[in-house]
Amino acid sequence: MIGKVIAHGDTRDQAIARMRIALSEMVVEGIKTNIPLHQDLMNDAAFKRGGTTIHYLEQKLQKK
Repeated sequence: MIGKVIAHGDTRDQAIARMRIALSEMVVEGIKTNIPLHQDLMNDAAFKRGGTTIHYLEQKLQKK
C-alpha cells in the first residue's frame, strides 16, 4: 500500500463529494494505481444510495 485516503462529512453525500475531489486531485507517478476504480465507485448510483453489501465490489467487477 502506497497510501490511504479517507474523506468525512456531516452526510454521506458530503463525504462522497469530498472523496471525489480528493481523487481528482491525486497524483501518483511511476506506478499503476486503482484511483480510476475508486472514482468509478464514487459515481456509482448504488454506492451513493448506500446499503451495499460486502459482495458489492465483487459483483460490480464481474459485470465489467
